[in-house]
Amino acid sequence: MNKIFFTGDACKTELLVVMLEKHDIAATEEFVSEELREHEDEDEYNRETRVLVPEADYERARRLFYEDDGKEF
Repeated sequence: MNKIFFTGDACKTELLVVMLEKHDIAATEEFVSEELREHEDEDEYNRETRVLVPEADYERARRLFYEDDGKEF
């Protein structure tokens, strides 16, 4: 079963999915509302999209992207 990890613009969610996959987390994305799909004049990259990750990987994904480990780059 998948769990919602992030919701935002499609341009952000696509990048997040790629980053999660680089950490061997099988993330997927889906549009929040299928109704908006019918509007051809809408910019696809601005559509609200959610990223889903497997429940077993959710905590690891959260630690990777939301927890500050105190290191400076």
